[in-house]
Amino acid sequence: MKTAAPRQLAAFALLAALLLGLPLLGVSLAGRPVARYLEFPPLTHYVTHAPFAWPAFIALALGILAVVLPFDLHAWRHRRRLPSAPPRDHRLPATDHLPSPFPWWGHAGLALTLIAWAFAWTRFPWFAPHQPFTFSPLWFGYILMVNAWTWRRTGRCMLLNRPRYLLALFPASAAFWWFFEYLNRFVQNWYYVGCEHLTPVQYALFATLPFSTVLPAVLGTADLLDSCPRVGAGLDRFRPLALRHPRRWAAAWLLVAVAGLTGIGLWPDYLFPLLWIAPLILITASQAWRGRPTLFAPIAQGHWQHLYRLAAAALICGFFWEMWNLQSAAKWIYAVPFVHRFQLFEMPLLGFAGYLPFGLECAVVGEAVRNWLEGQQPERNTPHAHQPS
Repeated sequence: MKTAAPRQLAAFALLAALLLGLPLLGVSLAGRPVARYLEFPPLTHYVTHAPFAWPAFIALALGILAVVLPFDLHAWRHRRRLPSAPPRDHRLPATDHLPSPFPWWGHAGLALTLIAWAFAWTRFPWFAPHQPFTFSPLWFGYILMVNAWTWRRTGRCMLLNRPRYLLALFPASAAFWWFFEYLNRFVQNWYYVGCEHLTPVQYALFATLPFSTVLPAVLGTADLLDSCPRVGAGLDRFRPLALRHPRRWAAAWLLVAVAGLTGIGLWPDYLFPLLWIAPLILITASQAWRGRPTLFAPIAQGHWQHLYRLAAAALICGFFWEMWNLQSAAKWIYAVPFVHRFQLFEMPLLGFAGYLPFGLECAVVGEAVRNWLEGQQPERNTPHAHQPS
């Protein structure tokens, strides 16, 4: 393990350099000033987006449906054959696996969310100085609730059974989402209002706290969905996808990711979807190139269920992110080229598709956190990198 650590550190440093440097390379190649993409807080709007275009909307919608519908239809056909109760956890005695009462701290999370929601969407004059900071309590309450619900269904949850892991997810989440804020500088698909008065230090502090809730919320929701057999039913025996010559495929996908990350600095209006896809491709392709197990390894045997649940977990969280954002005092606004129409809350309808690969990226980071805490890497050819709560 000690001899592997320098190699892992070097691989991480190379990945970080590519993820941060390639978009700047694209901006430089386009002849635009690099400095304005590094301003902080990032409040200047310097990307002019293309207007709505039906051909682009239809093409993107058809592409999304072509990817998603086969999984949804297969799961729908199989869901009625399965019970709604979770499977028994083999690590627990039979008497301990009986459904548990909803715990008191779950009720506390529900109360916290409802109170924060009320203050976020109302405008009491006496509460005005605190109005922009209601988003974090909403999500702290949500995280408590999904852990409580998972414990209610299975007798286990991250909060009680993996508290170190759950706590470690918070700082990892903050760094993780700050990276997406960095990438957004090059496409400017969203921007924030209601926080213009903050100093750079205040902006960094008050943004980091809500950013820290992203991974605990998504991965906690994925744990909950893992307790629901009907979610992704039948996808543990779906179409296998095994690639011959995996290193060649990894090299090809690495080139795609490098070109994509460079391209968002060159052509932000045309390549903005790569903001959500290119980092995932780069990380998993680099793992495959080095012979490491990846999040996608189980699909070689037709095991798609966990990927489906991760994508669904991010989509569920995305619904609540967008809903709670709608009437918040400090909020984000979208500006998406070609497809900015049919909004649900502030989000253009097709924009919700970005949450699907985002759920997989959350799992990749969560797995890295777990490996770091355990001080070991998963075995080669591990069929499922995910481990239930």
